[in-house]
Amino acid sequence: MSKHFLEVLTPANSQIIFIDQQPQMAFGVQSIDRQTLKNNVVGLAKAAKAFNIPTTITTVETESFSGHTYPELLNVFPQAPLLERTSMNSWDDQNVRDALAANVAKGHKKIIVSGLWTEVCNTTFALSAMHDAGYEIYMVADASGGTSLDAHNYAMDRMVQAGVVPMTWQQVVLEWQRDWAQRGTYDAVMDIVREHSGAYGMGVDYAYTMVHKAAERVQHGATVGPNPAR
Repeated sequence: MSKHFLEVLTPANSQIIFIDQQPQMAFGVQSIDRQTLKNNVVGLAKAAKAFNIPTTITTVETESFSGHTYPELLNVFPQAPLLERTSMNSWDDQNVRDALAANVAKGHKKIIVSGLWTEVCNTTFALSAMHDAGYEIYMVADASGGTSLDAHNYAMDRMVQAGVVPMTWQQVVLEWQRDWAQRGTYDAVMDIVREHSGAYGMGVDYAYTMVHKAAERVQHGATVGPNPAR
C-alpha cells in the first residue's frame, strides 16, 4: 500500500466530490435505506462546509433523466456551481477534472467521494482518476448507494483491490476533527452529530442536558403533569 494512504484525513489534505446525488439515481438504490443515504450525504456535506473542505458537485442529465440535486445538499452549498455531464463517468468531463486538479494543486490531494451509483459512477470515476492522474481516492460507502447490496459490495471490493480507501461518513468527520480540543470546529461537529448521527447524536443530547445540565436545544411548551387519573 502506498504510504500516502497511511496518512489520516485532515482539512488541509482533503477535498470532496458529490456525484449524481439526484432523485432518479436514488430511486434505483437498494443497498441502503434511501432516507438514511440522504441523511448521511447531508451530514457529510455539512461537515465539509464546517471544515472548509473544497467541494465539487457534479450532476448527470439533470433535465432529461436524473432530476435536480437534493435541495438539502444544495442548501449547504448555495453558491456552488453544478458541473453538468452527459457521461456516467465524471472523469470524462473536463470541468470536473479541472476542479479536482485546482484543489490538488493547493495540497488537497485526497479526494473523498460520495456518489450514486457505487457500481457505475463511483467505480468508473475512481478507477479512471487513479489510472490517469494517480489521485488518492477515499470512497464513503454509506454516503453512496448501488442498485443492490451485491452491486454496492462488489463494486466496493473492486475499488478496494485497486487501492481505493473505504470510509464511512462519520469516520471522515471525526478524522477531520481529530482532537476535541480543536474548539474552532467543535460546536459545528456536535451540531452535525446531534442531527445526523442517530443514537450517537441522541447520546450527545442526553449527556449535555442530563449530565452536564445544559439547556435543551429547542424551546417547547410547558411540561404538564403528571396528573394521575382517579
